[in-house]
Amino acid sequence: MSQRQAVLSQRQAAMQAFATRYPWEDKAGKQKILDELCAITGWHRDHARKALRNALGPSVVKARAARPPKYGPKVIAALSFCWEVLGRPAGKRLAPILPELVRTLRAFGELDIDDRTATLLAGMSAATIDRRLAGQRNMREFTRQWPTRPGSPRKSPTPVRTWAEWDQAVPGFVEIDLVAHDGGNPGGEHAWTLIVTDIATGWAEYRSLPNKTPPSVLAALDDIARSMPFSILGIDSGSGSEFLNHHLLIWCEQRQITLALSRLSNGNDGSHVEDKNWAIVHTVVGYHRYDTEAELLLLSKTWALQSELSNYFSPQQKLVSKVRVGAKVSKKYDTATPHRRAEAHQKVTDEDKTILADTYAGINPAAIRRQIKAHTAQLLAITASKSAPKIKTVISASSRPPCADASTTRSMLAL
Repeated sequence: MSQRQAVLSQRQAAMQAFATRYPWEDKAGKQKILDELCAITGWHRDHARKALRNALGPSVVKARAARPPKYGPKVIAALSFCWEVLGRPAGKRLAPILPELVRTLRAFGELDIDDRTATLLAGMSAATIDRRLAGQRNMREFTRQWPTRPGSPRKSPTPVRTWAEWDQAVPGFVEIDLVAHDGGNPGGEHAWTLIVTDIATGWAEYRSLPNKTPPSVLAALDDIARSMPFSILGIDSGSGSEFLNHHLLIWCEQRQITLALSRLSNGNDGSHVEDKNWAIVHTVVGYHRYDTEAELLLLSKTWALQSELSNYFSPQQKLVSKVRVGAKVSKKYDTATPHRRAEAHQKVTDEDKTILADTYAGINPAAIRRQIKAHTAQLLAITASKSAPKIKTVISASSRPPCADASTTRSMLAL
């Protein structure tokens, strides 16, 4: 505080103290208060008397001029575009990747903004992003019964994972799960999507299957194992019969992969992979029923694109530390992308890191998002055509039975 501000503060305090006493004093008391106030402030007696009379009265407060907005329409439009490209993530997941995403989109010519707008956009906080996009959010909650049933044949030979045996800090230990595309009707054959998520880096791969038979599951696992940026060292599966069978046991033994099973009574078994069920699979392709070859092909094309987008440009929150002080728990999260975590991990080879860097340099996230939207639009069109109502035949008067009366005819025409 400057010297002038200190003097003004002292004057204000003295004024308030004297003003509360001044109206109730007699003439001698008021003269004494005026003498003291003039000695402290250096004011004239007339000015001090006027100031004491007005000190406790209502003061006119002028309306404060509104501060000009920091983020104009251009910044908000660019933010909305980036938000759509990454699949509408929350502000806490969008803010860490914004500087990198803005540079990439400008390099590919997808985002036509000047340097000042780019700087403002890259510096937005998570809370500001959520406020600015609040009007565009469309939060939906889905509740459905999961069709996977626990399998019993291979529970005993499959080891139950314990935290001492499972090294989550090393890339290659993955969780796997299947997502059904049955549209709420589990009867008959329909498509499934296999999700494989690495625990250490968050890297996830997706493959769609025509069914959940062991040959289909193992073929998808073979394809995923070839495309992962590191070798698969361990698999943590659920307790469904599509995983607990001798086919998967043999497959893991041949490749020297540890097969583990989460505790059957634990409600959040496979939490890393099951987080992708809604966040990725159902958000992208919805809850419709896909049971044709055309839909399976479109699903496969969609997941090939979505893997690049989610692994290279979608930050995933990973708990780094948790500290409890009394009743308050403070948590800190790492918001890096799976690509950056794999790139920084010492267990990933230099050759694999070079492949990751080359792949990243050629990815245009906006173009990928447009292709994904085109595929999902085709999926929706096929689904809508399958569920279209059938045209019912109207019985003509010539084909009417001879004994049919008017009421019978009307009821038949109404069918």
